[in-house]
Amino acid sequence: MANAPQEVFDIFVRTRALLEGHFVLRSGLHSGHYFQCAQVCQRMDAVERLAELLLAKIRAQNIVFDTVLAPAMGGLVIGQELARQAKARYLFVEKENNVLVMRRGFTLAPAERVLVVEDVVTRGGRVIECLEIIRPTGASCVGVGMLVDRSAGTTRFPVLAISLLELSFPTYPADAVPDWLTKIPVQKPGS
Repeated sequence: MANAPQEVFDIFVRTRALLEGHFVLRSGLHSGHYFQCAQVCQRMDAVERLAELLLAKIRAQNIVFDTVLAPAMGGLVIGQELARQAKARYLFVEKENNVLVMRRGFTLAPAERVLVVEDVVTRGGRVIECLEIIRPTGASCVGVGMLVDRSAGTTRFPVLAISLLELSFPTYPADAVPDWLTKIPVQKPGS
């Protein structure tokens, strides 16, 4: 597991999921790097391996869960594969009026142990929304698992967060984009 971060990075590069350019992230911040996890998620061998590595890190922290909850769109594929490998229940939340909600008859039971799984986290907005969905159900969030933590560990949640890769590519508010980045055409590839 010592070389897991390099293996994960190599998977993102090999599948062309790590992009360079000028991107507007979901958070509204600008960056010269973007993780387009849809690229990695079209390769099921890569998804299977990433889920295997993430599940091993989660289990090493003695996190026990009954259910995986993933935010759409980013967490769908990795969340489902992690749940499959763990033989856990799998649910997802999706946008309705630009807010994540639980739909399709999904419910959480009181005392159900839930692991939130996401692909890439910069500021953690979707994870926070998931925690807010879980809270009133009486279920408990036992942790957060993510493929990539773009904040290099600075984004905090009220539960243990585990990532396969921690990177800190610089991000910039729209009114503070450096000149070198403004010279590159802006892309907003979506999550």
